[in-house]
Amino acid sequence: MKNKATNRTEKQAKSPEAQRRLRLASLFRRNLYEFVVQEGMRALDTMLEQDLELLCGPKYSRGGQHEALRWGSTEGRLVMGGRRIIKRRPRARKNGREVVLPTWSQFADEDPLNHRTMQQMAVGVSTRNYERSIEELPDDLEPHGASKSATSRRFVELTEQRLQEWLKSDLSQLKLFALIIDGIVVGDQTVVIALGIDENGQKHPLGLWQGATENADVCEGLLNNLIERGLDPQQAYLFIIDGGKALRKAIRMIFGARAIVQRCQEHKLRNVLGHLPKSLHPSVNKTMRDAYRGVSKQTARKRLLNLIAQLETDHPDAAESLREGLDETITLKDWKLPSWLERTLSTTNSIENLNGSIRRVTRNVKRWRDGSMIRRWVATGILEARRNFRRLRGYAGIPALLQALRGAEQTNRIDQEVNVA
Repeated sequence: MKNKATNRTEKQAKSPEAQRRLRLASLFRRNLYEFVVQEGMRALDTMLEQDLELLCGPKYSRGGQHEALRWGSTEGRLVMGGRRIIKRRPRARKNGREVVLPTWSQFADEDPLNHRTMQQMAVGVSTRNYERSIEELPDDLEPHGASKSATSRRFVELTEQRLQEWLKSDLSQLKLFALIIDGIVVGDQTVVIALGIDENGQKHPLGLWQGATENADVCEGLLNNLIERGLDPQQAYLFIIDGGKALRKAIRMIFGARAIVQRCQEHKLRNVLGHLPKSLHPSVNKTMRDAYRGVSKQTARKRLLNLIAQLETDHPDAAESLREGLDETITLKDWKLPSWLERTLSTTNSIENLNGSIRRVTRNVKRWRDGSMIRRWVATGILEARRNFRRLRGYAGIPALLQALRGAEQTNRIDQEVNVA
């Protein structure tokens, strides 16, 4: 049974006065945007007329101190609401040449349209649905430039331009100490990406290189490209990688003893568990994580070797996977780093987040036409992710890491000299 308050509210809503107000509100909401657009056009006309008066003097004035002359009007194009519109604009001439009105020059800038297109594509709007995703405009403004073909052409041009600017950027001014390198499969190709970390804990996407697989030639091509753009090959770097042999080989060939490698502990954990039945996953997972979080490198190594001995008989492949590159998974142990910094730099999670952004941006692409298309879309995902980058977790401990990095480089160099001898 309804109470009296509810009945009174329903009666008020059905009253003629309430219905009239609802109709007026609906009409006002529907026409508000159109009203704002029209008033904006009138304001633009006023500003253009003010420009003309400064250049040519008031209407119907004759010469005087003003050298420019009014010269009728013509149709021009402006950017509004993610598309272009037709707008008549006044003209002025001086010494036989047309004078660009400052107000028109400012409003005719293409950057808002380019920015809107990039934003829509980055959040997953397809070129086919681009026109539906932006605001409607009055028909008398003749809106255009939002069709599938126009949006696609604009997006290709913008992404190619941004890709080239990024891949040619100078790296010599970045004080990098670490590089995280990983590959992602897009279409039928593998794209290897490098993410740099500077001495202030800031992250910088450095470059990409693509090929059929993550082989040594692709990895070497990426590293050589970074060196050509300013990365110092004589400096010691901490390389954080997923453990791929091709990438490890390329790093060793180019940087030698100056490369200190930390293999991703998360990748190693997944690789080992992939060789084991699910019943053993909880115990092996706990043992490996406890080892990686041990207080010293010696303790961590001892626990991992004990685990290898336990797995050797029944699960030899899992034991071999854990044994392979074991020492490089605990490189940062005994460097006396803050725990958060050690954990952050012991995995490739920072670049995995970047890969996640690439997958999100590219998820609506149904057909990859060629490698250049893959490069453009991957770069779009990377540059989109860059907007949300934060400083490295535990960055306060970077000075201690830099000191330890130099010491580790000296140790590596001595070990290599001993091996050669």
